[in-house]
Amino acid sequence: MAEDVILGELITAFSKLPGIGAKSAERLAYHVLKISRSEAMELAEAIRRVKDDLRRCSECLNICERELCEICEDDSRDSSTVLVVEQPKDLRAIEGSGAYQGKYHVLGATFSPMDERGPEHLSLDRLLERCRSGQVKEVILALNPDFEGDGTTLLITESLADQPVSVTRLARGLPSGGQIEYMNQSILRDAVEGRGEFGGSGAFKSPAH
Repeated sequence: MAEDVILGELITAFSKLPGIGAKSAERLAYHVLKISRSEAMELAEAIRRVKDDLRRCSECLNICERELCEICEDDSRDSSTVLVVEQPKDLRAIEGSGAYQGKYHVLGATFSPMDERGPEHLSLDRLLERCRSGQVKEVILALNPDFEGDGTTLLITESLADQPVSVTRLARGLPSGGQIEYMNQSILRDAVEGRGEFGGSGAFKSPAH
């Protein structure tokens, strides 16, 4: 039946979303069928606007509507510190804590050779450009405290070894294996304020300046 085909297409579309299984996709599809046309069109319009009206900030790669995001345009922010996150959702979580008043840099991915994500999948070159400008004095690594986050932290630290910047990381008050986007604001505030040099020995030692 034609209606089954149309509904099946919507179920298939929902099932492609991360974390949505077949049953959840079916429930969402029937929910869309049940709501009013105006509500359904609001959902469709919201999706359209996300795809048509949003872009990446040319400076930090955050999500924004203009060439530069509001944070990069804000001259009151400390341009000598750049806090590095994986995704814009991590930026929003840290920004919501109110503990940080510098600039940001969004990598867009983590370094994971096992998943065939190499350095070329990260916006690492753009970060290096910003550090070479001479304006950045501290790079704060705010990546998830898990295997991929630690591997990415090491990669960035090695890449910045010949740059005149201090490399720090969020305090390890963050629970191991946790996700920054889900942590409460007090934990993130303590992590930002308690950050320290990313040191130890060998490649993990941050460059002196």
